[in-house]
Amino acid sequence: MNTGDIILSILTMGGGLAFFLYGMNIMSSSLEKMAGGKLESSLKAATSKPFIGFMLGVGITVAMQSSSAMTVMLVGLVNSGIMNFTSTIAPILGSNVGTTFTAWILSLMGIEGDTFSPILLLSPEYLSPLMGFIGIVLRMFGKKSKQKDAGTILLGFAVLMYGMEFMGNSVDAIKKLDGFDKFIGLFENPLVALLISVVFTGIIQSSAATIGIVQNLSLIVVAATGMGAISYKMAIPLVLGANIGTCVTALISAIGTNKNAQRVVVVHFYVNTVGSIVCMILMGLLSPIPAVKAFLNTPTNPFTVSLIHTVFNLVNGILMALTTKLMLKVIYFVVPDKKGEIEKQVFLDERLLNTPQMAIEECRSLANEMATIAKDAIGRSIALLNDFSEEEYENVVALETLTDRYEDKLGSFLVKLSSNDLTERDSKVVGRLLHTIGDLERIGDHAENIADVAKEIKEKEISFSSYAEGEIRVITAAIQEIVDITTQSFCNDDIALAAHVEPLEQVIDGLKTTMQAKHVERMQAGKCTVELGFVFSDLITNYERVSDHCSNIAIYTATMNREKTNAHKYSKIIKNLESSNYQEDFEFYNQKYAI
Repeated sequence: MNTGDIILSILTMGGGLAFFLYGMNIMSSSLEKMAGGKLESSLKAATSKPFIGFMLGVGITVAMQSSSAMTVMLVGLVNSGIMNFTSTIAPILGSNVGTTFTAWILSLMGIEGDTFSPILLLSPEYLSPLMGFIGIVLRMFGKKSKQKDAGTILLGFAVLMYGMEFMGNSVDAIKKLDGFDKFIGLFENPLVALLISVVFTGIIQSSAATIGIVQNLSLIVVAATGMGAISYKMAIPLVLGANIGTCVTALISAIGTNKNAQRVVVVHFYVNTVGSIVCMILMGLLSPIPAVKAFLNTPTNPFTVSLIHTVFNLVNGILMALTTKLMLKVIYFVVPDKKGEIEKQVFLDERLLNTPQMAIEECRSLANEMATIAKDAIGRSIALLNDFSEEEYENVVALETLTDRYEDKLGSFLVKLSSNDLTERDSKVVGRLLHTIGDLERIGDHAENIADVAKEIKEKEISFSSYAEGEIRVITAAIQEIVDITTQSFCNDDIALAAHVEPLEQVIDGLKTTMQAKHVERMQAGKCTVELGFVFSDLITNYERVSDHCSNIAIYTATMNREKTNAHKYSKIIKNLESSNYQEDFEFYNQKYAI
């Protein structure tokens, strides 16, 4: 072959690899999008039983088409405090088995025949264009987002298989090079084969691609011997090296994480490396036996390469599961705890941005925590009005600061998340969360303002008239109820419960107006001082604004399933529907909180 042919073959190989990696990327991202937030809830369930965790690891990795991505996800979950470090061991073992699924798909390229038969439809030559055609039809004519995502998955699969065909064609050309026999000869040394596979997989960060190339090489028949170019003696180290090399992605992801997250990466590295070393030692010890030696020199094919990959990961997973205690001792030795060290708590790990649906679920969970904190702050601040203490006042201030932190961290994270490729519903959820955390933060602010009013009453030894105290008790009870209903409806996505908030908010608005009017009457009658008036007005104004923010949160909850979310328009509509439950609720609350 001339220089031009060599360059063309190398470019073809590179182009095929690029198609393969791109096809896998779009295929896995679409599978993940279709799975939605179920990924996170499924992974949280992995804490119950190791077997469940193992099977989840298999299933999720099949969906994501990458054990590295699965491990990076686990690093983010542990770093964010969502999962315990030890709960990730079973999913990691499962992910190693799940990643072999791609190799089984690629083994189809060994199917061929002189005459057409139905089984040939499973070969890439026929399957790739068929999947591509169905995929483009779903993308162009599908009306639902899931149909379009399914089309993208099929297109990704077609591109992936086309890339494998590309690489196979380039291998057919490369094998004619003068030095090809010497290159294949390098793999005769198991250690060299292992190292080459580790380095190559570490560079491209895809064990599936490495396995695919090994499968392509296994199809080559050496003319001099009439046998396959890749024997079991070569294929086994190449497969083991791919398992070790895929740890590079996870190792990079551990930079800047806490110790437990780092331990997750060490588990992944330990499982793949120790298992590979043990397998290499056994192969070296058993190779002198004639039967074993004959087996190791037997040529492989795409199917047997897939079998090697699967059997190794299954057996290795079982052995690691049986020696978990030893593994944990090694992990804690490599990543030890330091006495007196306080582990840095990460609020939200940006690695979760790689899995948008999981990130959304975690943001929802944290927003629920924020709502509970805001409710607690309001409850504590109201209690201060009757029983003030400096310690409890500081607790309210601390809770308000905490809501600020939640709003800052969640807001920044949600903005970054919104730039990802989200489904229409997920985009609505992100928008709703952004609006809601802003209202929750303002509720926290008003809780501190109410606490300041309580402090002023205590320091100035202010006492309201019996009339004013009675009015304050009524509006206080209404505020406590509206905050409770709002928090419950938001945390539980309870649309029916959220519908009760708006009429109660209108009643509170009316209470404020009535109380202000009665306060003016008392001032004119000389029953109230100007100083008391300022404190009284400040208190009920903060109350009324808390109810306004509760109304905003409830409206976004109530409109969650509507095609278009227009909170202000929705608010006006429900207020004007005299025949609706809104009017009944309004009359009920109006009587319940009458002055």
